[in-house]
Amino acid sequence: MFGIPGKQALTLTPRAAAQITRLMARDGKQGLRIGVRKGGCAGMEYTMDFADSVNPMDEIVEQDGARVMIAPMAQMFLFGTEIDYENGLLESGFRFNNPNVSEACGCGESIKFKDAPAA
Repeated sequence: MFGIPGKQALTLTPRAAAQITRLMARDGKQGLRIGVRKGGCAGMEYTMDFADSVNPMDEIVEQDGARVMIAPMAQMFLFGTEIDYENGLLESGFRFNNPNVSEACGCGESIKFKDAPAA
């Protein structure tokens, strides 16, 4: 919907693609649906859920066997984002490298997006 022809809405690092593919196969899911919602101390939060079906309004990104579905209301906020997966001693999880974020809270769980340019 908000994409540029010939360019995916977001990209996955090889680690993220491998983890999504592994979880899709393990749980028999169609893909990972991501979105954004109001919440957290910075104003917005990412949402992530594995989905049993594809919504026709979702933006679909497929890479190295992984399928990511971007919810319609989140597409403009996530364009240009790279999703990574980090595996550490204390915590493991997906990380969003999003050029549209202007600030994030200290815990990294909520974000604020850049204001749209004035017309």
